[in-house]
Amino acid sequence: MIQRKKIDVDVIRDILKAAVAAIPENAFLKSLALQYEERGGLSKKQLEGLHAKSLKIDTVPRHKLATLNAIIQQRPSRFKTEKPIAKPLFEKDKAKGEVISAILEKYPGHKRVLYFQAKYSRNEPLSTTESDELEKFRKLLLKP
Repeated sequence: MIQRKKIDVDVIRDILKAAVAAIPENAFLKSLALQYEERGGLSKKQLEGLHAKSLKIDTVPRHKLATLNAIIQQRPSRFKTEKPIAKPLFEKDKAKGEVISAILEKYPGHKRVLYFQAKYSRNEPLSTTESDELEKFRKLLLKP
């Protein structure tokens, strides 16, 4: 809720009354007036809309529009942060894929390495223990 310094001076209410009196059939201005009476304030976007409508009306005093503009500028602007670029949860380690392929070329029926290949092809990360095990298989089975 907005705290006003002088309760008897209400620029927003004065502008709303003048705007609704000038264009009584405008639903936007009526809804703003109703919201202002019920809630006691308007959002920055609503105030900007009121300001834009009021600029077109000659009966609204210009000094009140300047005050409304100052009120709008005092309000904080809220920006939505941009969504982060989606990246895959897991990126394949190509070195592990090459080791798995090399072992399976030499030993196509190796069940544990076939299990690692299945996990690798489903984009599931190998645990530390499994990576160590794969490295052990590489040293034992792929001697340079």
